[in-house]
Amino acid sequence: MTALLAALAVIDLGFGDGGKGLVVDFLAREMGAGVVVRFNGGAQAGHNVVAPDGRHHTFAQLGAASFLPRVRTFLSRHVLVHPTALAHEARVLASRGVADPLARVRVSERARVITPFHQAANRMREVARGHARHGSCGVGVGETVDHAARHPDEAIVAGDWRAPRQLVRALRRIRERLRAELALLPRDTPRSAREWVVFERPDVIDQWVSQVAPLADLVVPDAALAGWLRGGGAVLFEGAQGILLDESIGFHPFCTWSDCTARGARELLAEAAPGAELRVWGVLRAHAVRHGAGPLPTETAEVRPLCDHNGENAWQGSVRYGWFDAVLARYALALAGELEALVLTHVDLAATRMAWPLCTAYGVSGARDPELLDDRGQLVALPAPPLARQERMAELLSRCVPGLADAPGQESGLVAAIEALIERRVDLVSRGPRASDVARRRASG
Repeated sequence: MTALLAALAVIDLGFGDGGKGLVVDFLAREMGAGVVVRFNGGAQAGHNVVAPDGRHHTFAQLGAASFLPRVRTFLSRHVLVHPTALAHEARVLASRGVADPLARVRVSERARVITPFHQAANRMREVARGHARHGSCGVGVGETVDHAARHPDEAIVAGDWRAPRQLVRALRRIRERLRAELALLPRDTPRSAREWVVFERPDVIDQWVSQVAPLADLVVPDAALAGWLRGGGAVLFEGAQGILLDESIGFHPFCTWSDCTARGARELLAEAAPGAELRVWGVLRAHAVRHGAGPLPTETAEVRPLCDHNGENAWQGSVRYGWFDAVLARYALALAGELEALVLTHVDLAATRMAWPLCTAYGVSGARDPELLDDRGQLVALPAPPLARQERMAELLSRCVPGLADAPGQESGLVAAIEALIERRVDLVSRGPRASDVARRRASG
């Protein structure tokens, strides 16, 4: 039966915000997919989809194809689940005409769970970092991963939603441990003082458990995914964040606590449908984008007026934009593994200018580290780099000066110039926010 299964993963080759939601929605419509599997990240995802009738939603935990009534979402064990945010997202989708969204969602009983205390701790630590902040979304993903790694016996997983009394005891342990750790942090700003209240209010645990209790019916063993896939058809594995934020190959400390490659998707597919082949699509934006702190070598104010969709949030500030960065794109492509297709999004923005600058190589202010930046001004990619190397890479990127060359703003010229720089064919382009704006490109020759 698995031979009839079409399985495809969508990953981001940048810092996120590349257009994964658009591509997942496009593929679900094209392939007739019935299942979307979230295989990394957590509730900090922001995958924008505009339905053919104009309805818009920024998907955080539900699969980005959820405007389609036949599509179900499986939140795998690799996802950090924020239960109250999941319930809120379902209510928002229901208000936009999606019938009973949670009826089409199942959660692995092994998925780690973000609690109010993890979210508050995450925010307090980020505030305390001041100008050295890491760029956290403030949702609590990293805090939850770190806590589970340091104290595995205290980790809460979705299966615990079935046992409220046990859940209350676990929450009390987490609250007391984090309160002791955070007591040493300053609480002299309105933000940190507001988050500290979460540890002081006596009703937080009972309220949270009562809100989570209805979601216990969504919890299933990992083997449930195999049942969903047994009938064949098509399944989409929806990635979160981007390769340049990956916990191992991203630029520390400005990273997510998640594997942003397709590795998790391959693992889940091998378990649920042995023998099925996973195809991988990479998504790359026609200009650089980053939400949160960290290096963005081609950053410029000139792109911002062209991008009016992404707004500001209290934890990451405004979305940052830059010119297309072929150096970072080549780095991501070298580490992403084999791709069946490359999608270049937002190509319509370039048409607003006669010329569209592209970064071809880096110069550097100060000493060049030849282990990180070669004599052609290209980053040296290693598949399993030590953490200290990626910290050096982040420092180097903060000093890099982009070498820019103009490409035509007209689509065919722009795409050809990008292809030449990244030494990789662009297979599809998107010219807008809807699935109908995605187009395959004809092979040359």
